[in-house]
Amino acid sequence: MSNDITAIDRHARAAIDAAANPAALETVRVALLGKSGEVTALLKSLGGMDAEARKAFGAAVNALKTGLTDAIEQRRRILDAAALDARLQAERIDITLPARPTPPGSIHPISRTIEELTALFGAMGFGVQDGPDIEDDWYNFGALNIPPHHPARAMMDTFYLKAAGRNRPMVLRTHTSPLQIRTMLSRKPPIRVIVPGRTYRSDHDATHSPMFHQCEGLVIDRGITLAHLKGCLVDFLRAYFEIPDLKARFRASYFPFTEPSMEIDIAWDRKTGTIGAGSDWLEILGSGMVHPNVLANCGIDPREYQGFAFGMGVERITMLKHGIPDLRSFYDSDIRWLSHYGTSPLAPVTLHEGNAP
Repeated sequence: MSNDITAIDRHARAAIDAAANPAALETVRVALLGKSGEVTALLKSLGGMDAEARKAFGAAVNALKTGLTDAIEQRRRILDAAALDARLQAERIDITLPARPTPPGSIHPISRTIEELTALFGAMGFGVQDGPDIEDDWYNFGALNIPPHHPARAMMDTFYLKAAGRNRPMVLRTHTSPLQIRTMLSRKPPIRVIVPGRTYRSDHDATHSPMFHQCEGLVIDRGITLAHLKGCLVDFLRAYFEIPDLKARFRASYFPFTEPSMEIDIAWDRKTGTIGAGSDWLEILGSGMVHPNVLANCGIDPREYQGFAFGMGVERITMLKHGIPDLRSFYDSDIRWLSHYGTSPLAPVTLHEGNAP
């Protein structure tokens, strides 16, 4: 019996080494270890032996089976590696060929403007705050000193949501100001952040959309005055529009969450639409000193800390900078429009610092 095992082992290993490809190796494996294979036949013969002979012969057959299985697996790895090398040689790509021309992608104008705002205000030390699009009525209105009778709470202006198990209604945020509240509640002054993001109002025409983008800013610290607000925003406007001597004026206005409140106008030519030229004025953004009630609602003592806030429409300033006439074009997904107004993903944001007033 031992002679049979030795002979099978010898010719089996020779057959394994001679297998030139995975298919030939599989044929050898089946002939040795398959249901009708030579090694399997030896295992089946154990039933006709006495206990002593079965023990010795069974151990030898199992050792033979293990050895041949390992040899087959080792040979398979060698053949697979050789097949992979051959495939790599046959499928080699000539990297010296020019790339196939493909339409270049571009960054959407809104995304690009938000990048610019982040870079410009980042240079002034502002961080960026993000938060939920669905807000509690208190964050969106109440904490901002907006009383229940304020027009912004009207159903025709605001998208309200049914919220099971909540005492307060939920709303798609009408501005990014709720993030100012969340920021003041979550950290102590000094605070200096901008909050760009989507906002929602029930308007739709050439200059309004049910969904649009805002960027608001908030500064809270000791000794903050209107001079800080003016210097910050005039520098921003001159840098964003790339006009170092851009004229700006501050005009008294009203917002529930700031006191005093101001609109900011920039010089422009009504006939040509040119920013920074002519004798006309164009409203560009709203601003003001944070109302003491808002500070108190967030647990900040208005006798110790002061601050200013501002807000602007991202689409609006993008349209002005790039001469885009219709707000709805931003959301039409027209490839031709996006190719014209989009920006290369590889183009860095450049900081065009304006002159201080």
